[in-house]
Amino acid sequence: MTSALAELWARATTVQAAPERDVVLVTAAVALAAVVLPTAWSITRHALTVVHEGSHALVAVLSGRRLAGVRLHSDTSGLTVSVGRPRGPGMVATAFAGYVGPAVLGLGAAALLRSGYAIGLLWLLLVALALLLLQIRNLYGLWVVLVAGVALAAVSWSAPLAWQVGVAYTVTWFLLLGAPRAVVELQTSRRRSGRGGGSSDADVLARLTHLPAVLWVGMFWLVCAGALVLGGWWILGIG
Repeated sequence: MTSALAELWARATTVQAAPERDVVLVTAAVALAAVVLPTAWSITRHALTVVHEGSHALVAVLSGRRLAGVRLHSDTSGLTVSVGRPRGPGMVATAFAGYVGPAVLGLGAAALLRSGYAIGLLWLLLVALALLLLQIRNLYGLWVVLVAGVALAAVSWSAPLAWQVGVAYTVTWFLLLGAPRAVVELQTSRRRSGRGGGSSDADVLARLTHLPAVLWVGMFWLVCAGALVLGGWWILGIG
């Protein structure tokens, strides 16, 4: 056990050389296809929901709320329940975290890639999935997180180093590209509902702060777009 943990630590903390620019662009193209192609997006959107709900859960705990559980649904929606004051900064931060969470995670992942810790990134994601698994409260959510975790563990432990690095870059691009698309989908859904619907994060924030929901959607998009630009800049080695 000790030797296995030592090996895991060595893998996670070893700096890997950045792949060739062409390889980085290929991983970006794969991630873009996963976000743009409707059939692919109907599947990969679940991964973004995992991060979305995980972000709600993390910020709820950090803001002093008690986490009651997370549910993931087959229509790619999800629900994170926390207990605490119904209003105030903690509730606002928790509601805001969902749509920007994938972008912030993607930006953090890009920073790790920039520093050469592609394998470390994969293991950090695996630990995060394991922690989230403890909070899942429905069978479908359990299945989604388990499948993601097993796939990530298989890549992190058994795949050749080049493939591990490629997966790390692809996942990072997916987070950065998928986050803005989810915000666009949010506003499209609100527009189609006529009055914006009452259950989206933006509408919850509007009720909490008395600011228009569309303003919150705009802030979601600015954070996500900014993360995409900065994260892409780092990954491509421009800055």
